Amino acid sequence: MKAALNGVPSLSVLDGWWIEGCVPDITGWSIGDRDSVKTRGQDRTLRDTDSLYDTLENNVIPKYYHDRDAWLRIMSHSIALNASYFNTQRMVQQYVLKAYFE
Repeated sequence: MKAALNGVPSLSVLDGWWIEGCVPDITGWSIGDRDSVKTRGQDRTLRDTDSLYDTLENNVIPKYYHDRDAWLRIMSHSIALNASYFNTQRMVQQYVLKAYFE
């Protein structure tokens, strides 16, 4: 989450905060899909590996090297959407409201 403050797009499996923060080609990219997180073992590893290399080859690397404007837009959206929402202030506020006032 801290990387988003510096405009770093994320590329990760859809778990934790990235389930909410991932907007494909806007804030970053996912490895696999929501269902792949639920599976375990060799099947998941193979699917995630294929997804990682496919995403790198077809999305991340072409944008980084050949479409500077698109890459800068993704960086800007990463800051604007993820860094502004996924921060300590919101986390503490939600914790206080849900833990003490519900």
